[in-house]
Amino acid sequence: MSRKSISTIAVQAQQAERQAEQQAEHESAQVFDLESRLDKDHHEDHHQSLRLWLRMLSCTVLVEDRIRSRLRSEFGITLPRFDLMAQLERHPDGLRMGELSKRMMVTGGNITGITDQLEQEKLVVRVPDPNDRRAFSVKLTPAGRRAFRRMAAVHEGWIEEMLGGLSAGEKGALIDLLSKIKHHLNGPAAENHE
Repeated sequence: MSRKSISTIAVQAQQAERQAEQQAEHESAQVFDLESRLDKDHHEDHHQSLRLWLRMLSCTVLVEDRIRSRLRSEFGITLPRFDLMAQLERHPDGLRMGELSKRMMVTGGNITGITDQLEQEKLVVRVPDPNDRRAFSVKLTPAGRRAFRRMAAVHEGWIEEMLGGLSAGEKGALIDLLSKIKHHLNGPAAENHE
């Protein structure tokens, strides 16, 4: 592949990443607006499930927006790149591109663009898959592992700060309740709706 092709791919990947971030910011504003409008009608008990879902969604978006902004300002990295590195940190032997795509719930093209950028920065490397010569796995380089560990430690502090308004008991109760919702969503009833 020529240098021009590689730089064109990198520019396209950066543009796609910026568009995804702008879309996430726009959706964040919409989610908050939906929740605030629904709160005005809080007296209607039949909206309780909808209110809960919107509250969970708005909290998730608020935390994600803050993390996205802090990663960009503190480390010059985007949330998708951080997420890809986090997946690879958990799998030292590497992951195939398709597996990364599934785990991150994004298209293969997005994974390719993010991987290209991280590879140019020498934070990841593509290696031939020992079980399939046509495929490649992506692994963190030693420099990538060090960079990710630095970012992850700071990231964990941000999460602690953002959720600092909850006691340990409240966090435990919330984890239990969300686990119950997740179990229900993954249960037999979910299979009937797919």
